[in-house]
Amino acid sequence: MLNVSLSFKIIIFGFIFTFFSSFGQSFFIGLFNSSIREDLNISHGQFGTIYAAATLASSFTLIWVGKRIDDFKLINYSYFVIFLLFFSSAFFSYVNSLYVLFAGIFLLRLSGQGLMSHTATTSISRYFSRSRGKALSITWLGLSSAEFIMPITIVFFLSLYSWRVIWISIALLIILFLPILSFLTVKKITLTSREKKITDDKIHKIKNWTRKEILLDPKFYLISFLMLALPAINTGVFVYQSFILESKEWGDFVIAKSFMTYAVFSVGTLFIAGPIIDKFTSRKILPLMNIPTLISMLILFYFDSHISSYFLLGFMGISNGLGNILGSSTWAEIYGVKHIGSIKALTTSKMVFATATGTAVFGIIIDYGYSIEVIAAISSFYIILANILIVLFKHHIEPVFIK
Repeated sequence: MLNVSLSFKIIIFGFIFTFFSSFGQSFFIGLFNSSIREDLNISHGQFGTIYAAATLASSFTLIWVGKRIDDFKLINYSYFVIFLLFFSSAFFSYVNSLYVLFAGIFLLRLSGQGLMSHTATTSISRYFSRSRGKALSITWLGLSSAEFIMPITIVFFLSLYSWRVIWISIALLIILFLPILSFLTVKKITLTSREKKITDDKIHKIKNWTRKEILLDPKFYLISFLMLALPAINTGVFVYQSFILESKEWGDFVIAKSFMTYAVFSVGTLFIAGPIIDKFTSRKILPLMNIPTLISMLILFYFDSHISSYFLLGFMGISNGLGNILGSSTWAEIYGVKHIGSIKALTTSKMVFATATGTAVFGIIIDYGYSIEVIAAISSFYIILANILIVLFKHHIEPVFIK
């Protein structure tokens, strides 16, 4: 009975942490793009460059800070992450120059997108084994819920309040709610806590790789090349949603409304993908991850009707649902869970790095006067190349078993 109770509590913990990670996610910060650029009188390219540089800095910091989850009790580590997110949100409300904007984005990206999601998924990946896919599905419903609720909510509040007031309110919500939630859910979770005793000898015999070892493993880079497409492209679309609206002449609220489609399809995919991954393994589903995003980029390239926005975000949501689960379960499945915190810190850092790269590339292309269709074509080429490579070498993507 105790293990069942702990399993339920850690899933609740993961769900809430991924929900609150939205405050550092690109789709959320992108909602304030126009307000910030107007206050600071900066261009799309300037905002994108600062955003990319701050995100890049946060990705390197995450490699070290994220690794520490392997060294501390989960409740103590979660308190640190919560306080950092609270401070970051409060600090962001005082942005009044390019330097402060850089610092604010750095803190939000590190604490929100980086550490909040890292803490949630690392805890779930380590604790669960046989039902890891389903547990991660439920966990990532937190972020999908935020993606459904937040865009319209923030657009509404921006019509009533200053964006600075909104960020102060976010900070208060974080510090009043999250510490209590963490105490009630994961205070008994230790580094050795597992969902139940494993009787499958094959699971026991999977080699537990260290971070140094995976850096010398070719399949790590093959999988990473495929996985990094999604955060790079999604971030570019989210951060420059105002540019897409202007280019396609869709109107101010079309993409914000389309995020509901994104969230619905993401949630639907999470429900379907979790059990499928548990049955067929992550590495067999991996080649399918970016196909819906490829369809989205083709839609962005060929269609101009505002209705296409819903299909654009809908297909991106499908890839997002797959990517959220596969981005955690694949590494645990191939490299074991003993050092999963250290490994996830590295892979999450690479993901954050990809979001920085996507933001910078999109911004540069836009500032050079190229259209959103050119960006869609480049994104499509990347996805096709990554998928060709993963299919050609899919037989090499296997865990190593100890004899």
